[in-house]
Amino acid sequence: MKNIHNYMYCIFFSLIFWSGITTASDLEKEKRWSEQIVDSLLVGESVELKAGGTPFLGVFAEASAGSTGRAVILAHGIGAHPDWPEVIHPLRSRLPDHGWSTLSIQMPILANDAPLSDYAPLFDEVAPRIEAAIDHLRQQGNQTIVLIGHSLGASMAATYLGGKSQTGINGFIAVGMGVIDLDDKMNSALALEKIDLPVLDMFGSRDLDSVRDTARRRAVAARKGGNPDYQQVEIEGANHFFVGVEDTLVRRIYGWLKTRFETERSDET
Repeated sequence: MKNIHNYMYCIFFSLIFWSGITTASDLEKEKRWSEQIVDSLLVGESVELKAGGTPFLGVFAEASAGSTGRAVILAHGIGAHPDWPEVIHPLRSRLPDHGWSTLSIQMPILANDAPLSDYAPLFDEVAPRIEAAIDHLRQQGNQTIVLIGHSLGASMAATYLGGKSQTGINGFIAVGMGVIDLDDKMNSALALEKIDLPVLDMFGSRDLDSVRDTARRRAVAARKGGNPDYQQVEIEGANHFFVGVEDTLVRRIYGWLKTRFETERSDET
């Protein structure tokens, strides 16, 4: 059995080597996050992914009854990691019970005190990470892949999808996604005008003002782009991290996934 500490050391030695060349993400922070979560995983396993030659952490959990050919990629929010306890962990650990494998990936991050505006350059680092995750899932035989993002991770995912005509992604779920006007590449409303995939835009009634107050802008943007399958859902009582309503979060997301992507399974049974 591979020694996980040596394994992760090798990964992040490479990360540090590449940091001055290919990335603006805080790779030392990525290393600390990884060291904290890899040995404590109770569901799933760590995987090494590479974006432009730079390794980064993913956490994979196969569908409980075996692969169904369906999987989700999870993109966490600002400064977080692939097993973040709010939103990300409930989804990545419980969707497999519903027949969906999950691959939660480390998104580009900065130091805790970094202003939001400093994240704009990191949006350029998102595509290689998501595409590495897509490749990993495709190699395992997954034909249907849905991208789920929370908070800033949702904005990053939206920008990625809005900038690609062919992505290998079949649907997009945004949880707690606001509209950031600091830079066009961070602006989810502009991205939604270009996304023609099925989209579920979910937020809480007690969410951040930046999320609730821009809900109409997001819906208008999707309509402007002519998306026939954009749905916006407000979850009563939920805050930005869906604390205490995790069951509702998982149930509503799985219900949306089932309706749109499991019809062939229903036809077979």
